[in-house]
Amino acid sequence: MKEIRDKYKFTVEENKRFARANLARLVHTSSRFEGVKTTLPQTKTIIDGMSVTGVSVEDILTIVNLKRGWQFILSSDKKLDLDLEKNINKIVAAEDSLEPGEFRTGSGNIDLGDGESFDPPMIDENQESDFLNKKMNDSKLTTTEKALDVMYHNMRNQMFWDGNKRTAILIANKIMIDGGSGLINIPLNKWEEWNTLISDYYRTGNINKLKKWTYDNGIQGTSTRKIKYPNLKKR
Repeated sequence: MKEIRDKYKFTVEENKRFARANLARLVHTSSRFEGVKTTLPQTKTIIDGMSVTGVSVEDILTIVNLKRGWQFILSSDKKLDLDLEKNINKIVAAEDSLEPGEFRTGSGNIDLGDGESFDPPMIDENQESDFLNKKMNDSKLTTTEKALDVMYHNMRNQMFWDGNKRTAILIANKIMIDGGSGLINIPLNKWEEWNTLISDYYRTGNINKLKKWTYDNGIQGTSTRKIKYPNLKKR
């Protein structure tokens, strides 16, 4: 697979400001994981603390909790660990999880459509801690690759009782922000393609195609912070 380089280089504070400036759009996209169908202006109105006619209480709470989740990772200078992952889930899944902030201790099931499903393995907290530590301390990996690996690992393993995709993308963006590498945000106009790819990943466990696609389509930053790599010519 083509090398996963960092596309952007921000300071941590610049990266946080970029995220805050795009908060409504980030929440709007992340809320699609729960089937929320609000428009971007409606999402912004809810984030600003106002009600919107025709939007259910459940959808409003999903948006508000995602806002709180983003605010949490933007205010936290704590190094990512399993406790921080639990805190993120406790916020975003506060209204719809049996045990917000607790790792899944029972079986899980992901509906892949067409009568197919995927049963993730049981969660072993020691194994998850080892995975996260090894991934984050791997000097051969860029910040962007670490974030993508952790995000999709957590989604496929269904770490929590509910809110796994929302939690995983916030965890990944915590990694991106701490490394000053921009943001991960799946464009809504490519949602169908992404859903097909992640279903294939659940089936096979092969992350390469999904990771490359996300790298090409879902890494966001500003033109002034884009890294310009030299074109290497063959000799």
